[in-house]
Amino acid sequence: MMPLPRPPITFPITLPPRGVMLVAFCFLYLLPGLVGHDPWKGDDATHFGVVYSMLDGGHWLLPRLAGEIWLDSPPFYHWVAALLAKVFGFLLPLHDAARLASGLFAGIMLAGVAGAARRLGGNEAARGAVLVAIGCLGLLVHVHEVQPATAFLAATATLYYGLALLAQQSLRGGAIVGAGLGFGFLAAGLPALITLVPLLVLLPLVSSQLRTRNAARGMLVALAVAAPLILSWPLALYWTHTAAFGIWWSRELAELAVKVTEVPLAAWSYLKLLSWFAWPALPLALWTLWKERRRLREPRILIPLFAFIVQLGTQSVFLEPRGINVLPLLPPLVLLAAPATLTLRRGAANAFDWFGMMTFTLLAGLIWLGWTAMVSGTPYRIARNFARIEPGFIAQFSLPAFAASVALTLAWLWLVFGSPRAPQRGTVHWAAGVTLCWGLMMALWLPWIDHGRSYRPVALSLKNALPVNAGCIVGRGLSDTHRATFHYFAGVVTLREAGRGAASCRLFLAQGTTQKEFLPTGGGWRKIWEDHRPNDRNERFRLYMKP
Repeated sequence: MMPLPRPPITFPITLPPRGVMLVAFCFLYLLPGLVGHDPWKGDDATHFGVVYSMLDGGHWLLPRLAGEIWLDSPPFYHWVAALLAKVFGFLLPLHDAARLASGLFAGIMLAGVAGAARRLGGNEAARGAVLVAIGCLGLLVHVHEVQPATAFLAATATLYYGLALLAQQSLRGGAIVGAGLGFGFLAAGLPALITLVPLLVLLPLVSSQLRTRNAARGMLVALAVAAPLILSWPLALYWTHTAAFGIWWSRELAELAVKVTEVPLAAWSYLKLLSWFAWPALPLALWTLWKERRRLREPRILIPLFAFIVQLGTQSVFLEPRGINVLPLLPPLVLLAAPATLTLRRGAANAFDWFGMMTFTLLAGLIWLGWTAMVSGTPYRIARNFARIEPGFIAQFSLPAFAASVALTLAWLWLVFGSPRAPQRGTVHWAAGVTLCWGLMMALWLPWIDHGRSYRPVALSLKNALPVNAGCIVGRGLSDTHRATFHYFAGVVTLREAGRGAASCRLFLAQGTTQKEFLPTGGGWRKIWEDHRPNDRNERFRLYMKP
């Protein structure tokens, strides 16, 4: 008697993941990279420096960075990060606990686009929206660093959820729209109002669903909720620090200067950034527009399409085209892309699926190969390249990191070979591939990356070089990153050369280059310390002292 053929391997859950499994998937995407490393050069260190100043000096209403007033944006994100650092500081280093704020706001963003997609297109579209958002390449790094733009991103997604509710549940939808607008302002300042208010004003002109009495009532509720939120911090700042309020307001207006001749170029720059930043949301959104070209006036298409056009237009007029400013454009694109995850033609869906599986399998293999070379020294050429990029780094085998990486890799292989056919299979594989490779990078390569992007060794070396009872220190050429990390790791707060009391300081800290040394003015100075990060062949820090 012939043996019966074995049934094909099947995945024990339906695709796409839903319920608890979808939430777990989101956590697996969000958590790696939030903890386990120092503040990194750039925005991560700078914004943590603001948070640390709140915790160290209590400067909550008027933010500071290493002793100096910092007014680049309203402090809502930094408040949340500081509170999380207080709550979880007994479990995690302060910088890791503060970074949880970005994970929190990214989670709110995912919930916002899911809620909006569910109201506009149903449960399957909601799951597709979450997967597309997770798969967006430009989102990955920013939601894993100390980054106030994630709070504005969450506020924008929340506002779209409120808009989707507005026609049927005017009070609830209006309250959510108002909260999104108000907290968006507290996260980003005037740019939030410039990009979101025109959307709320113009949408009722093109959407009959938002011209009803219920929708008008909801808009009034939104205004009532948003107004006190928007006014809260500026009024408090004005009453307590009038001069600082004037400085902040002048800077906000100056950054919104319109250059009409540059608008087309700015719009084109935004589109070029979106071509990779919003992958795969952008091509999927374009497919939705083609597929639904005869139904563009339906709310599920009209609201996100019009919102994207309005936001792109206002940002091209007022905001510089760079990665951070692209983030608010993602939610409407994700909402447009969500229906495409269900309607891609079989050939396109299979091509997308295979492209994702092959790309991320190859990339995961390269990550494993790089880790093997770092730990074992084999292959020699690859190990030598890693050592050349980060001089002085010695890789150590970590059993927990290795075990987590093996589990991620096996889960990926199980998903690739065992998942059943489903309309959203390609989207699931893309999102899972992004999660896999990011998780592997954070588990296997994180010590190597941290070695090159952290200023901890330089700051501790500076701390050890400081003489006892040295007093104040004058700084020259130090970036916000330098000042933030030196304050956090070494307790060093520098004064500006032209600032009050600088003339009486006996210490002078300057950032120069290997070729150029910036000497302090006057005589009697002698250099007592010099250092730099191992991988930086140009940047040099020098400390001078006079009797």
